[in-house]
Amino acid sequence: MGKNKLARWTELGSYDNVIQPEIEDISGKDHPIKGRWNQELFKNENPIVLELGCGKGEYTVGLANNFPDNNFIGIDIKGARMWRGAKTANEQKLPNVAFLRTRIEFINSFFSEDEVDEIWITFPDPHPGGRNSNKRLTSPWFLNSYRHFLKDKGLIHLKTDNKELYNFTNKVLDYNDLEPILSTNDLYSEKIDNILSIRTHYEKIFLDAGLKINYLSFRLDKEKIIKNAPGKEKNK
Repeated sequence: MGKNKLARWTELGSYDNVIQPEIEDISGKDHPIKGRWNQELFKNENPIVLELGCGKGEYTVGLANNFPDNNFIGIDIKGARMWRGAKTANEQKLPNVAFLRTRIEFINSFFSEDEVDEIWITFPDPHPGGRNSNKRLTSPWFLNSYRHFLKDKGLIHLKTDNKELYNFTNKVLDYNDLEPILSTNDLYSEKIDNILSIRTHYEKIFLDAGLKINYLSFRLDKEKIIKNAPGKEKNK
């Protein structure tokens, strides 16, 4: 591991707005912060919004600047990337930003029922190919996981450069009678809202390469079990 990465890891561990437990502390059990994010970390009762696979945290920080009356939590397993977002949030003295370093598979160890209002999934690993579809963050397995802590009719956003992931998610919604609020395979050809114009590090790279950005938003029914569309690989 390089010196810069080691320094970032050390600095990340010193931030009050970062939680990074060991796997053995959460595997099969709940973290003490579960159900207590507003009480213990944010010190308010404002709505909580998650960014899954937040990378460098540009979207988390951007949303926090735009919506000071909401609380935002960026989640990723890559600590060296997350360092940038956590550092920026501290430099800007943003009280409504936190970061959680963990695998998304363990997310139910950190959030209790109805604790989260909204989810952003920004440029996740698309896991191309049918055999990998169950690893996608919009697969039925993950959507059913989110149902445990997302409020009923909670909003989910997907931004991706990957057409396969975009089409896959649309098919999951269609099969489960979940109607998209907005669905486009060329986001920047639309008249977009400011929150959609926040651009991550990877998004800038994709746009510079001439790729189109896909966007999809929908609400998740808490009581609806999300099922696989026919012909898809079985989920975990």
